[in-house]
Amino acid sequence: MFVFVCAGCGAGLTAPLSQVAHQVYGNGARLPVLMKPGTFAVDPEPGGPPRLREKALGGAPGAIVMAPGDTRGTLLIPERGGGYCCGVDGSDGPNMACQACGRPVASRIDDCSLWQAVWLAPDAVRRRRVGGADAVPLSWAELMAEEKVTPPFEPVARWDSPARVNAPWPWSPRWEAAAGQALAHLLVASQGRPVTVPGGLTEEVFRQALDTLLPTGPPPRRAVLAGPGRPAPDPDVDILLVPVHPQTGETWTPAGPAASAYRVPLPLGVWLGLGSPVPHPPVPASGVLPEGVLRDDPPVPRSPRLFRSDRGAFRHTLVRLSAGGSPWLREILENIPQYVRAGLL
Repeated sequence: MFVFVCAGCGAGLTAPLSQVAHQVYGNGARLPVLMKPGTFAVDPEPGGPPRLREKALGGAPGAIVMAPGDTRGTLLIPERGGGYCCGVDGSDGPNMACQACGRPVASRIDDCSLWQAVWLAPDAVRRRRVGGADAVPLSWAELMAEEKVTPPFEPVARWDSPARVNAPWPWSPRWEAAAGQALAHLLVASQGRPVTVPGGLTEEVFRQALDTLLPTGPPPRRAVLAGPGRPAPDPDVDILLVPVHPQTGETWTPAGPAASAYRVPLPLGVWLGLGSPVPHPPVPASGVLPEGVLRDDPPVPRSPRLFRSDRGAFRHTLVRLSAGGSPWLREILENIPQYVRAGLL
């Protein structure tokens, strides 16, 4: 556990926090808080608050993101209250100051279509350990026993449509963001060839985009789900869709020949969801519930819209992965507005 203190005067700025992997990006909906209470993550790339990334004004690598409710001893800076619409977005620079000495230390984000978060400036704070030695990260077996599936559909309203009772739930923005990152990895792993993916939700999430963005004709590369609790992948598999450890940020790695396959990282909750049956099939299923199983809730009213990966997460990841790479990947980046208009992203 750690607390963050002001680099100027040493005053405490946060509640005790534990570090987790930073895996969530995306926007476009009425988004909730990005980080779980009591946790923080470090972004290893330059950028920080989202509006600064969009304006290419990102700060130094190592920005720390946390839930707004975990801040302590800070004040908003009124003259740095810039935002796009209905809140603040950090585009005017750090908008939170240390209450003790007035040093700007963080950016509060709560504007439309952005994840609610506080980003601590890495050069304005210091990390201090509290409570003795750090806890040992959970093993994959322990994670599998306690981690829950991230639902593919969430009751998150879009800004262009009012919330309605019993309305279909849209695709989860967490899934859209995770898929945007994974899709960029799949394109790089494809080496310009078609890619096949497993059926079910994995096919529903990736098939349309892969068929559109990749050529037809060459022998396809095969992508499969792999990870703890699943059968060992075939040694000749080309691409592995694997989970990311939520505490360490490390991707799961198989033993044996399959370790040389390209690993596409996915947040653990989304990876678990891809390996689960489709929550509610689009057509009625035959049969009845098993004896002794009762249902007292209606099925989730899932979105009728085709899945779209988050374009921001897709572009951000592909720019990083394709730097100095193949011309066909750069062409995909240039054509992102066209894919958005076509409903692909």
